[in-house]
Amino acid sequence: MTAAPSIRRSRPYGANAVGLIYAPQQLDEGIAALAGEPVFRAILDRAGMPRFRRRRNGFATLLHIILEQQVSIDAAAAMHRRLAGLCQPLAPAPFLALDDATLRACGFSRQKMDYARRLAQAVASGAFDFGRLEAAEDDIVLADLVGLKGIGRWSAEIYLIFALGRADIWPAADLGLQLAVADCLALDARPAERQLREIGDAWAPWRSVAACLFWQSYLHARGRAAPQLSPELYAVAS
Repeated sequence: MTAAPSIRRSRPYGANAVGLIYAPQQLDEGIAALAGEPVFRAILDRAGMPRFRRRRNGFATLLHIILEQQVSIDAAAAMHRRLAGLCQPLAPAPFLALDDATLRACGFSRQKMDYARRLAQAVASGAFDFGRLEAAEDDIVLADLVGLKGIGRWSAEIYLIFALGRADIWPAADLGLQLAVADCLALDARPAERQLREIGDAWAPWRSVAACLFWQSYLHARGRAAPQLSPELYAVAS
């Protein structure tokens, strides 16, 4: 897989008139490419366009994804908001100054404390450079991210979609995606990760867009919307 190409437009793909940017890059183009398939046409008619905001490439966003591991997106958002209120700015050095009690009060488990501190140390020491990710190909980014303790394939794929805006990523281990695909395709059971990866191959090179459509369906079916994250996490149009 390769990074999505840079295309000059009067307004970035996925951005609206007030400067919001939505994930992934080329969202509108991808939706146009997929909308002819009945499953996606039905999602669009039923649930509307996916509008998941892009996040900034950097420490705070990857820290938030660590918090999202194995908890609901709403719980992770609440934990991150508590942390952002106590750690200003939310950057590696101030974060490393927080003690265990403060992190526990924000909702960190002992394991997530370890992962987050290791990430902060790697960024503070220069061992990990977020700036390098912007121009790197998808497989290089994936390898760099999973080289960090506590960052597995799911976390790396979520980062590729939401922080880097890559258009052809398929996070098949995501529970919400598995449930939505099972529902929308009328499968007998929720597909396991391997099966879902095979299913997703049909939607390359727009698998991130397909994932966002399925997530939109998942939330709509449950009367929910994407949680509001801390404002500093969101990317804005320049």
